[in-house]
Amino acid sequence: MSLGSRLVAVVLPVLLLVGAGFPASAVAPVATTLTVSATAGYADRTAQVAVGLRGSGGDPVAGAQVTVERRTAGEWAVVGTLVTDPAGEAVLSATRSRVAADNAFRASYAGDADHSASAAGPVTAALTRRTSVLALDVPDSVVDETSTTLRVRWSTRNGLPVEGEVRLYRRAAGHDWKRVSTLRTDADGEASIEVRPRVDTRWKAQVAALDWASAAKTASYALDNLPPNRPVSLPKAAPSPRVKVPAQRRAVGAGANAKVSRIPDGVWRRMTGISWHSGCPVGRSGLRYLSINYWDYSGYRRRGALVANKDAVGQMSGALTDLYASGLPLRSLYPIDRFGYSSRLRGGNDYRSMAAGNSSAFNCRSVVNKPGVRSPHSYGRSLDLNTWENPYRSATGLVPNSWWQAHRHPRVAWRTRAHAVVRILAAHGLRWTYGVGDTQHFDAAAPDGRILVVPDCVCD
Repeated sequence: MSLGSRLVAVVLPVLLLVGAGFPASAVAPVATTLTVSATAGYADRTAQVAVGLRGSGGDPVAGAQVTVERRTAGEWAVVGTLVTDPAGEAVLSATRSRVAADNAFRASYAGDADHSASAAGPVTAALTRRTSVLALDVPDSVVDETSTTLRVRWSTRNGLPVEGEVRLYRRAAGHDWKRVSTLRTDADGEASIEVRPRVDTRWKAQVAALDWASAAKTASYALDNLPPNRPVSLPKAAPSPRVKVPAQRRAVGAGANAKVSRIPDGVWRRMTGISWHSGCPVGRSGLRYLSINYWDYSGYRRRGALVANKDAVGQMSGALTDLYASGLPLRSLYPIDRFGYSSRLRGGNDYRSMAAGNSSAFNCRSVVNKPGVRSPHSYGRSLDLNTWENPYRSATGLVPNSWWQAHRHPRVAWRTRAHAVVRILAAHGLRWTYGVGDTQHFDAAAPDGRILVVPDCVCD
């Protein structure tokens, strides 16, 4: 064997030993624990989002990059990348949202050659609710048939405006509270609404708690409904009507809004057997139905009706329209059938109508307290107005009361032809035929100026 061969033989085993060798020992990455927390407090203030990273033995991991994400409107997004300090900690400042769900945070560590990855969260920067202050501005009054504005302001005790829903409630006398609207305050915390109440009402508002602001409610406030016209002021000694009738429905349309029509079927059914019956001097075809607005004694607009002769209804409509325009009121304007049948009068019960102070026209009946004598109202050309304050001197005495005969009133009781009511009716051909003998009674003159007068009778 040559020297060269012996050298190869020696070197080869050594190389084999070195190539096969023993592998270097592999060190597994250290497990890590990541924590995340967020401080509670008021919305719009800064929260501290703190992270901590430690190894499996509790040793801090310094110099590690930790990613912090925040959830907004349901979507996660990175809001910062932190580097841990020697204590393995780092802090991110973030402003708390007014929406609790938008205050969630989570953290993650990607790991490195020596440390494993880890994650933490989500956690929430909890909100402390601010105290709400809710104000409702309600005017003291509103004139009927007009509108007024209610204003709401929602803020926190420290003056921050609050945007959100405000529930508005209303209550009328004798009724429960009713939710009438839901308003939404704007960026200034304000909202308003136009209201048009037809009666006296009370109003209040409430808000539910938001994530960042507490619930609140207001006191209730009165809103008085005022009449558009001046109410009638009567003497304290004046007696009140003996018969009470409900207030008629509210006025329809602007002004007096007089409407004349043929007698509707329903009205005719109510009239038949009460104010009209077989043998009356005028039938359905000769009568008309007048619907008209009027001022009542409390100053409100109402809608009433009467039945009159077709040849006289225009005069009555014109006169009542001018009374309305002059602000001169009526107690009520119900067709006489409202008061039922009177066997004494053999027609509509004028005793009850007068005792209620009602105004009316057609009524096929006898003269009050003069049986067998046909009343001029049977022809539908006569009109009685404000009968309680304007008595009739019947054959047996004053009806419906005697107190008012010696008294007058500038708006509702007349004793001379100079009174505004008498003058307005005269301008439309409705004459105050019997003067103080029958103060409530007016007759429509025919085109030739004649008036139907019952012989030997001052009568109603």
